[in-house]
Amino acid sequence: MRQSDIQSRHLNKNNRVGDIVAHTAFGEFGRLLLPHDDNTRYYHVPLRNVASLMPYHSRVKPDDVLAALNDMIDEVGEGNKIFYDYYTEDQKRQNPDKKNTGLFFFRGKPGAPMAIICPGGGFSYVGSLHEGFPLARELSKKGYNAFVIRYRIGSGRWATEDLAAAISYLFRKARDLQVDTGGYSLWGGSAGARMVGDIARDGVSAYGGDNLPKPAAAVIAYTGQAAYSNDFSPAFITVAANDPIVDIRTVERRVANLKGAGVDVEYKRYEHAGHGFGLGTGTEAEGWLDLATRFWERQLER
Repeated sequence: MRQSDIQSRHLNKNNRVGDIVAHTAFGEFGRLLLPHDDNTRYYHVPLRNVASLMPYHSRVKPDDVLAALNDMIDEVGEGNKIFYDYYTEDQKRQNPDKKNTGLFFFRGKPGAPMAIICPGGGFSYVGSLHEGFPLARELSKKGYNAFVIRYRIGSGRWATEDLAAAISYLFRKARDLQVDTGGYSLWGGSAGARMVGDIARDGVSAYGGDNLPKPAAAVIAYTGQAAYSNDFSPAFITVAANDPIVDIRTVERRVANLKGAGVDVEYKRYEHAGHGFGLGTGTEAEGWLDLATRFWERQLER
């Protein structure tokens, strides 16, 4: 199929979940765009009801999902690669679960700093459609190179090991990908924020990755993880008071503990945005990504 034909096949709310997997632009990695390892039971669901695939998330906006997916379709239509394996074929043969991993690339300016986004899902699914791709799209529009990680489901340890492997891969491939790894940031929501917190506290090598610097900024959204350390990465932390999953008191104790340890922390509390609000479109949390980006930029200036 010609690139112009691929580009013209945008998805809309009347398409079904199965149309994502079947789309020519996505090929063999199309299934990894979706939350579960086996999504066949959802293939009939119209994209207007895409929220039903991600029960731990709220404020799922089909328009945000579709805008990100259609940008990816356009990228492929322009001849750009958008999916990268951070595990080798040999590693995937040794551990078949690693076949369900990869990185989706939203390009910014060549040579610009990179961000890695870790969607949540309680380690039972990966909510990239809502909490990964739309955020990466916004960061790429700001000129940053943004990656969304697809990690193994079933274990927080596995997921963080996958993140460490992905960071190591991007450091090795930075020149080819035209990304700046210096001052990189990690972004995570809910379970994904636990992964970010693990690396911000313990470092990349603690989870099997290379001996690399910690992120310049850790963006941590709505997680009940309480761990901290004196050398924790500078952190932007956000949550809603009415979050039905995360106890805001746990979050605020962590903020206080980090600040007490001398860590640079910016905390943004919302009252009614719920859990898993993604971009926060249509809620009081809308615009939080801009605040987090400015926090990261301040770390880059240091």
